[in-house]
Amino acid sequence: MKQIVFCDFDGTITVEETFVAVFKKFSPELSAQLLPEMYARRVTLQEGVRKILESIPSSSYGEILEFTQPQAMRPGFLELLDFLEFHKVPLVVVSGGLRGMVEVVLDSLVERVHGIYAIDVDTSGSYLKVHSDYEGGTEMVAKVQVMAQYPAEQKIAIGDSLTDLNMALEASVVFARSSLAKYLNEYQKPYIPWNDFLEVRNHLAQLWQ
Repeated sequence: MKQIVFCDFDGTITVEETFVAVFKKFSPELSAQLLPEMYARRVTLQEGVRKILESIPSSSYGEILEFTQPQAMRPGFLELLDFLEFHKVPLVVVSGGLRGMVEVVLDSLVERVHGIYAIDVDTSGSYLKVHSDYEGGTEMVAKVQVMAQYPAEQKIAIGDSLTDLNMALEASVVFARSSLAKYLNEYQKPYIPWNDFLEVRNHLAQLWQ
């Protein structure tokens, strides 16, 4: 494989930080306590996300999906998919959030992405029980582990937050916005700033000329 694109979901494909909004709505007290600690990197994403999700009753899972479904996608995502399909470059969605949330927002576009890697939930008990095939290090979904499944000459990462940092550090080309850009500045890792997917598409078109 010559090129592959790894794209975050929450706050990247979606305009808003949907997963954080779910935390605050369905587990407000624990979120208020743990989110600042996670952003400050005093509590790992793995520990914080698991604790918050597993404090939410299983009966709320349907409401979580209903809450997520109307979330707007960032402009240009469809055009980026068209462009990548034309160039036969796969796009893989790698999310630190819930698979169900990704699927309800992408809807019919699910069939057009090469793969979705995210947190799965078991709703058979009183509270949500989380599971991830790629749990590792400090993350519920270790994005670098997912990247390792796809040998490619050029690995492109698109992201916006702390959950995308390890993925971005591993990638050959990084499109970063919001807090991810600030973290990459700390690591002196070069990146391309972006606001919508049309900018990503246009930059890749120039890169691959």
